Amino acid sequence: MHERMPRRRRRFDDDHDDDHDDDHDDRPTRRRAEVDPGTGTGGPPTGDRWSTWADATHGPRPTPGWLVTAAGAVDTELGVLKTGKEADVHLLERAVPDGPACLLAAKRYRSAEHRAFHRDATYLEGRRVRRSRETRAMAHRTAFGRELLAGQWAGAEFAALGTLHAAGVAVPYPVSLDGTELILEFLGDAAGRAAPRLAATRPTGAELRDWWHQLTEALLGLARLGWTHGDLSAYNVLVDEGRIVLIDLPQVVDLVGNPHGADVLVRDVRRIGGWSTARDDGIDPEALFHRLVAEAGLAGRDA
Repeated sequence: MHERMPRRRRRFDDDHDDDHDDDHDDRPTRRRAEVDPGTGTGGPPTGDRWSTWADATHGPRPTPGWLVTAAGAVDTELGVLKTGKEADVHLLERAVPDGPACLLAAKRYRSAEHRAFHRDATYLEGRRVRRSRETRAMAHRTAFGRELLAGQWAGAEFAALGTLHAAGVAVPYPVSLDGTELILEFLGDAAGRAAPRLAATRPTGAELRDWWHQLTEALLGLARLGWTHGDLSAYNVLVDEGRIVLIDLPQVVDLVGNPHGADVLVRDVRRIGGWSTARDDGIDPEALFHRLVAEAGLAGRDA
């Protein structure tokens, strides 16, 4: 997964996208004309930009051994993994020229003129900023407010992934955060083919039961932190060589602090449970719901 990629650009087919996504191919590739962090000279001799690692906020320690963190590393754009209304996900190769390389996923939240957030107030309960001007700007979706929201979503996802990864929950490793760009572990093969979403798979009975067990463990890990995914479906779960991984977590919901928390939990379980029981009626989403309620310290709720 972390071998050097050929330097070619491609667009990745995404036939199993969900209804949150749409295509916006008119935006230019993000490039930086930064100086060489090692020599102080101009832009990189190859690739699209110098690595953003030096100036970014880093993910939890220990840093994975496969990650390239050298000051002289260069990022090369290899294609688009996913487009959506709120963010696009790009495939990057980060490499030291003639040295080690790794593949990364760069999730870039949209600029104000292109973004159309579908997240509603259900997710934003409890997410407030200290300055009333900023709160009003976000509430009224001004250009300034939308930029603040983009930063909030990127920061919220980075923080949630860091906490979950440190707790052993199956999520991509959050490499770094730089403004509204979130760099993540790429889940896929060495050729740059992304791991399929659960919705695109056709599991056998034994595979599905194993995946349901893994899903259960991941959701219990969230519940132990007092959280639920908030937008869980078969489109927000990857199957990476048989390993279930939760993705797309900017809207993670506090089950206790958010007054809608229990309702969101019900919805998460029903969505993923409905997909699973349609393929194996021996799976029991209601039992999962009650386990999650117990782990999160909720009471008096029924699925």
